[in-house]
Amino acid sequence: MNYSTIKYCDIANGPGVRTSLFVSGCRRHCKNCFNSVAWDFQYGDPFTEEVQEMLIESMRPVYIDGLTVLGGEPFEPENQRGLLPFIRKVRKELPEKNIWMFSGNTLEEIREGSAHCEVTDELLELIDVLVDGPFVQELYDISLQFRGSKNQRLIDMKKTGETGEITWWEPGVFM
Repeated sequence: MNYSTIKYCDIANGPGVRTSLFVSGCRRHCKNCFNSVAWDFQYGDPFTEEVQEMLIESMRPVYIDGLTVLGGEPFEPENQRGLLPFIRKVRKELPEKNIWMFSGNTLEEIREGSAHCEVTDELLELIDVLVDGPFVQELYDISLQFRGSKNQRLIDMKKTGETGEITWWEPGVFM
């Protein structure tokens, strides 16, 4: 797996101050995607153990609220396989941090569609919030928090897992 960018002290892609990892590779190609350069799976640099350690160290300070993974597309099967060991490690070493993932797929597509693979269910269980759905230019709204178009949802994955019903994340709830 490759990654295109890492943003340290990011305040745009989830609540509080975060470390954000932008993975490479996306087959969706949404019109007016903000990061179309990351559609290419070979773009950027390899996601090595050293990079993973740098990310974990960047999240250790108390003022860092968590990790955000976006792309590209984290839920491309090959990216899921590359991310799962890292996300497990973040959960083990930094259990107090919250983890957000963005996907152009809906949760339903991730669970049942072509994005689903042998690691999907575990990956979904390890994240706190999934921002799902493709960016749709016609539904663009600059006033939306942490998403670009009205069709996209901020799903509280812990509550969704507990109830079996899709539950939206509530702004101001920092896990």
